[in-house]
Amino acid sequence: MKQQLSHIPGPIGVFDSGYGGLTILEKIREVLPEYDYIYLGDNARAPYGTRSFEIVYEFTLQAVNKLFEMGCHLVILACNTASAKALRSIQMNDLPELDPDRRVLGVIRPTVECIGDITQNRHVGILATAGTIKSESYPLEIHKLFPEIQVSGIACPMWVALVENNESQDEGADYFIKKYIDQLLSEDPLIDTMILGCTHYPILLPKIREYTPDGIRVIAQGEYVAESLKDYLHRHPEMDAKCTRNGNCLFYTTEAEEKFTESASTFLKEQISVKRISLE
Repeated sequence: MKQQLSHIPGPIGVFDSGYGGLTILEKIREVLPEYDYIYLGDNARAPYGTRSFEIVYEFTLQAVNKLFEMGCHLVILACNTASAKALRSIQMNDLPELDPDRRVLGVIRPTVECIGDITQNRHVGILATAGTIKSESYPLEIHKLFPEIQVSGIACPMWVALVENNESQDEGADYFIKKYIDQLLSEDPLIDTMILGCTHYPILLPKIREYTPDGIRVIAQGEYVAESLKDYLHRHPEMDAKCTRNGNCLFYTTEAEEKFTESASTFLKEQISVKRISLE
């Protein structure tokens, strides 16, 4: 399915299984406010974190195709599960056939690249969804660049639900936040850097910091992904030229518009309008 209008510039696509990618989009727009963006959330089928590799790949490819149809030449998978389970297959197997001039990038590599300068004692912890932990994407990517770093990971199955149900600041959230941080640190008490390996988790940052011992650095991905994208566009002027710059951002969801608008306010500091679309 080669895109017929592949020479016409278009917005940068940002895809997430739900709302979490809005934390990435917000940081990207802070760093690159002049560009146009399309945000697509597959909220009707979220969360992806517990789904199989095959299903995550299938859903993610549908979303990438949709964003390509909407005119995007560059798509960011602002979802750790999609980055872990689908990115490599799409880059290697699908893009050459779909359109070899388009690009799909993830959020794991940009996060990993910064770790070498942050951890002092080379012990790093990952807090993420079950799918991302099971994929072992973080240890694999970290060890490619920094083989000496010891990586431990814990799945936090309740954290996404806390955010999506607007319970991130409730007292009930404390138990589950403390529980998973304690589990991670009991696995490796020497950890001095914790990566939040899910884009929902920055919403929980106030409580995460409350239950994280002093001296441990907590890494939220948004700023690193944003700076990495800025660097990518600088290094690839041919792709930069295909990205329009009117400062616009459009939002699409596979769920009901009202539900998306209501929940998006947890992530964004602005009122938005959203359109519902189908990926199937």
